[in-house]
Formats: sequence, structure tokens, C-alpha cells
Amino acid sequence: MKSLRHLYRIGKGPSSSHTMGPYSAAKRFMKGNPEADSFTVILYGSLAKTGAGHMTDEALREAFDRLPCEIIFDTKTETPTHPNTLDIIAHSGGREVARERFFSVGGGAVIAEGETLPETSEVYGMSSFTQISEYCRARDMRLWQYVEECEGEDIWDYLREVWKAMDAAISRGISSEGVLHGGLGLMRKARYLFRQKHIDERQETKTNRLICAYAYAVSEENAAGGVIVTAPTCGACGVLPAVLKFLIGKEGFTEDDIIHALATASLIGNLIKTNASISGAECGCQAEIGTACAMAAAAAADLYELDLDQIEYAAEMSIEHHLGLTCDPIGGLVQIPCIERNAIAAMRAINAVSLADFLADSRKISFDMIVETMYETGKDLKVIYRETAEGGLAKKYTK
Repeated sequence: MKSLRHLYRIGKGPSSSHTMGPYSAAKRFMKGNPEADSFTVILYGSLAKTGAGHMTDEALREAFDRLPCEIIFDTKTETPTHPNTLDIIAHSGGREVARERFFSVGGGAVIAEGETLPETSEVYGMSSFTQISEYCRARDMRLWQYVEECEGEDIWDYLREVWKAMDAAISRGISSEGVLHGGLGLMRKARYLFRQKHIDERQETKTNRLICAYAYAVSEENAAGGVIVTAPTCGACGVLPAVLKFLIGKEGFTEDDIIHALATASLIGNLIKTNASISGAECGCQAEIGTACAMAAAAAADLYELDLDQIEYAAEMSIEHHLGLTCDPIGGLVQIPCIERNAIAAMRAINAVSLADFLADSRKISFDMIVETMYETGKDLKVIYRETAEGGLAKKYTK
């Protein structure tokens, strides 16, 4: 498996595959063709069908430093290799000088046609939860200690930056008001949720309100094109920070505790990314929100110092109960149902940990099995339910 640095990416929303990925591809292509004075980008598949709502065109124009750039949305050509496909063409003096095809494969990562994914060395020698848990159990290690062993001690500095960016997104989100761009007229709700306290508010109500406020805060920042952290994607970026922020307030966990939990969560996300997919365009929203919920559940379980079986069970059931979740963003925007889903998944993660605390010894399904199942389920989903904005709510909703 690759370094967690390829999972947690700090950048601008609203979509890791539709903005971060194409932006990165454009920068790479431009660097390789310095003589070019203009560009053409042809978007295919999911990039073409939801790119306008995901601000793909804006990201590309920014990447090309405002050099002339024609962007073509080709919604007809099939994309057998990957649903997030784009061609970039360089021009100089009015003639084509270079052309390259890229695939935005999720989480902000891109590869060129003919490349393997990605051009980086393997950091982790094991690629299943079963292998990793057996290794840790034999050495009486926590999962975050295994991350340190593989990544090196400098990973903690990186994770401090990750948490700093997550926390900053929460702070901005719960302080902001107004209508999100895109035409849906969707009002920001994080500030309202955070401040809407009642004298007789029960603890359970307060818990749900705060978790939702934090999840809305990050998700709304993402929808507005703000700086967030992919966890594992932009569309699911609010789940993990919401759970961690809530538990800091509830239990008083330290920053070291939090970055250790981020490391544990990264193993879960990395295993899914390696053995299945974290791309909504490839496997539906179960690959994004389901993975985020599993990462958050594992992080919370680690903070409470649950054992390996309990951590595995919390992460497993988080995926299991998102199986088949479709990716159907209305108008191609990362707003409805995406923002609300982040809040629901954050609450689910907390509940999964509570259940795992009691019932881990009776579980029947392994984490590795549920990841394989999720991938097969995603491949079986109709294309209209995989981030094309052609099915589900995206089809039914009209202004």
C-alpha cells in the first residue's frame, strides 16, 4: 500500500476526483509542455456529466494560469477504462503540439494512460486487515504504531498539518452564513446547528447536534470550494473531522491522541482504496461515505482504546450498512444529498463504535470480506447511480 499522504490530501473542494484530480493533471501536462500558449481539455464520462456542478472547468482554468483554455464536455463517448477520463491538448502558434489522456482515479490522484497507479513506492508490506491485525497482535502493537513503523516518525508532522486543516475548515464552516453557489439556493446550516442550543437540551440531542454541525461545517466549506482534507475524498470530507472534533470536546483527547487516531483511520481508508475503490464515479457513494464512516469509526474506536477485533467490527459494519448507496448529486453539485450524508455517516460512526464495544466477539463478517463485497456491489450498480447525476435524486428533483 502507498503512504497515507496519498489518502489525506489538503486542497480545494468541492471534489477530489472532479477538481483536485483534473487540476493536478493540467499542472503536470502544462509543466511537460512549456512551449504551449493555449490548451483544449475534453472531459468524458462522469467528468463531463457532473463537471460543471463540481467546478471542474474553474479548476482547470486556474491550473492553466489563465492561459486560453477551451473545455469540451463530451457526454456521449464511452469511458471503458475509467469513468473520470480527460484528454488535454497543447497548442502553440495555432497548431497541436501534444496530447495526453488522464484518469482521475479518486482522492485527488491522477494517472496518465499507460501508467500504473500511482508512481510511488510501496510503504506498507501488507494489504489486508487480517495480515495487519495478526502482525500487530503478535507484537502487542496498536494500529497507529504499525503506521509509524511503516511511514517513519516524520508522519506525525504531516498528520498535525492534516488535523490543523480539518480543524480550520470546521472553524470557518461554523462561522459562515449565506447561500451556496450553484443555483439550488441551499443555505449554509452549520452555524445554525452549532448555535441552536436549548435550555432543556438532552445530552443525546446535543451530541447529534454538535456532530452534525461539524460535519455540515466541513462539507459546506467543501461545497464552496474552500480548503479541506480528502478523507478519503472531498465529497466525504466532513465525516472524520466531525467525529474527532466532537470527541475532543466530549472526552478531552489531546492532539497526540487525535493524530494517532488519524493514522488508524488512514489504514482503513488505504485498505479500501487498495483493494476496492474510494471513487463515487466507480462504485457509488458507498465508496466515499461508506469509507469515511469506516475511517471515523476506526478512529473513534482507537481513541477509546478498543482492541483490534472491536476496531475491525466498527469499521466493517460502517461499510456493511452503506452497501449499495448511490451517488446521485442533484445538478452535479456536492450539496444534495452529499452534505447531509456526511452528518448522518458521522453519527453512524459513533453508533458503530458503541455496538462494537459490546458485540465484537460475535461478529461473522470480516473487514476484508466487506471491502470485497462493496467493490463488487459498486461494479454492479447501474452507471446512472455512479456520479453521473442521471439517476436517483438527481433525476427526480426539479426546481
